[in-house]
Amino acid sequence: MAYDVSGNWAVFRHADVVRVLDEHHTFSNVVSRHVAVPNGMDPPQHTAFRAIVDRYFTADRMIALEPVVRAIAAEMIDGLPRGEDVEAMAALAEPYASRAQCGFMGWPEALHERMQRWTKDNHAATHAQDREAMSAVASAFDGHIREQLEARRAAGSDAPDDPTTELLSDQVDGRAITDAEIVSIVRNWTVGELATIAASVGIILHYLATHPDVQQRLRADVSLIERATDEILRMRAPLVANRRRTTRTAGLGARTIPAREPVMVVWASANRDEEVFGDPDLFDLDRDLRLNLLYGRGIHVCPGAPLARLELRVIVEQLFADTTDIGPAADACATNAVYPASGFATLPLRFA
Repeated sequence: MAYDVSGNWAVFRHADVVRVLDEHHTFSNVVSRHVAVPNGMDPPQHTAFRAIVDRYFTADRMIALEPVVRAIAAEMIDGLPRGEDVEAMAALAEPYASRAQCGFMGWPEALHERMQRWTKDNHAATHAQDREAMSAVASAFDGHIREQLEARRAAGSDAPDDPTTELLSDQVDGRAITDAEIVSIVRNWTVGELATIAASVGIILHYLATHPDVQQRLRADVSLIERATDEILRMRAPLVANRRRTTRTAGLGARTIPAREPVMVVWASANRDEEVFGDPDLFDLDRDLRLNLLYGRGIHVCPGAPLARLELRVIVEQLFADTTDIGPAADACATNAVYPASGFATLPLRFA
């Protein structure tokens, strides 16, 4: 653990991160002056909203969504050039994340490019710590969501049967949830999905391209894909860190953290802790899945994990079905994304 230049207590070790996640009464998720539903809440408020959110990621819903996601993946992969260098972040990872999320929400094709531009603008503003730009980007995205809500209200009984429409009739504590709460829910779903799914696809493709033995093993047994994507993303985190805040004085490791102090949970470190995982760079499908903190843990475990796993499994399955090999590009190298983004900024690959 360290006290960084930004004034955060950064928590690196797996055991310490687990304690922070499990002791949600001491390490609060209420870290911003802006309401974030439900991940920026604590119980009992969090409990009520989380019950609503979890209904959108059930096994039955994922089964119904899979053909939609698979059709998107198949169309995009069919359009990839074969036998020449392809910048896979721009050609596949980023648009796939956008289109899959729009498919889940029931949003129109016209929003795909706007969503991708919004994600890039959000990364740029966050990286620059430009508060004015960050506020403008957030306002623009909220406007996209409100447009979809208003379109469904105007359609009445003809509104599409999708999560966006369904949210309009949800209730919490005996009252209808407000538009501001719906916007916050959808923003949290979308911001998390667009950034991390694009990063995850890039990380997975890079690993498969640079580890042909693993690629061939998974091509031979596609039932291993979901477990393999979890393991690959344990090694290289698509989300570097999350914030918490202490509600009271807390001892953690050899340090004492005062109350009301910001705490940074560093997933990228905890999931590579040698005391838990041994050689953190060893691809091992026999690891205890409960130790992998890819999707968090405790009451704030990622509600969208079933959707993320579906999207990642399907894109890899479809790539294996429609290609014979995924390899590094012949004439270019990947470039890393800049924090707070993760994964790759560019990823030249070659598909056969």
